[in-house]
Amino acid sequence: LTVIYFWADWSEECKQMDSVVKVLAKDHPQVAFLTVEAESVDGVADLYPIEEVPAFVLLKGSSTNPADVIVGANPPKLVDAIKKYSLKKTTTKKSESKEDLNTRLSKLVNAAPVMLFMKGSPENARCKFSKKIVGLLKEEKVIYSYFDILTDEDVRQGLKTFSDWKTFPQLYIKGKLVGGVDVVAAHIEEGEFQDLLPKGSSKGELEDKLKKLINKGKVMLFMKGEPSEPRCGFSRKIVDILNSTGVKFETFDILTDQEVRQGLKKFSNWPTYPQLYVDGNLVGGLDVVTELQEDNELLDTLKGQ
Repeated sequence: LTVIYFWADWSEECKQMDSVVKVLAKDHPQVAFLTVEAESVDGVADLYPIEEVPAFVLLKGSSTNPADVIVGANPPKLVDAIKKYSLKKTTTKKSESKEDLNTRLSKLVNAAPVMLFMKGSPENARCKFSKKIVGLLKEEKVIYSYFDILTDEDVRQGLKTFSDWKTFPQLYIKGKLVGGVDVVAAHIEEGEFQDLLPKGSSKGELEDKLKKLINKGKVMLFMKGEPSEPRCGFSRKIVDILNSTGVKFETFDILTDQEVRQGLKKFSNWPTYPQLYVDGNLVGGLDVVTELQEDNELLDTLKGQ
């Protein structure tokens, strides 16, 4: 059993549930507890569109379909669900078929124009080779997305066969394998690496693109989905708040452009979505906008006053 705990640092209920989760993790060592910041972690948060926090998604075995979803600070209900679904069954766990795995791997390697499969994250690489390739990409000022293979054993083993490359890290550009750290280093030494990158993958080009986008309208919202059909609860709430002011605003769906989605986080130094801009300047996310509304300062902020 895996329990994914979606939280946000502005939620008082999440602060209450943090200690509950720590106790449950100690009491149920056979259960894997994953803590995910609902607004910031891509991929996982998109699979399970959470509209409120705290929220708990319970997954059985290798299935990505929730066995149960618990929303709100309800420790008794969470405890009962963990006891229910962590009971050992005599039935054999159904593994992911080769066809389904290959489909998932194909989507992953094409998830961004430049995609790195590594151990850990760029901020916390879990092996020296992953750390080295992250350093090389940083020196080359490459915008890229990543997948931590330590979080999914099926991906870790399957990608070796899928790519016919037995080691990690693995770097993909436009869905095609470039190679590992030695291959990337060789391309850089030969002066060939920049030629492999798709347009917009260097920081200079992307920054120009982002500057144009944040100044597209006086009030500019970067969100998941469209105002008429938000793709996450946080985007839905901020749209509702903005609509209540009567102020016109432009939007950009970050789900349609991975370069913008990843690049804007670093450009604005704001790791979560949605993001609201006025006159090209960052206002903040849902928590900031909510606070401005509660303090009766939102309308003046949107008008640039």
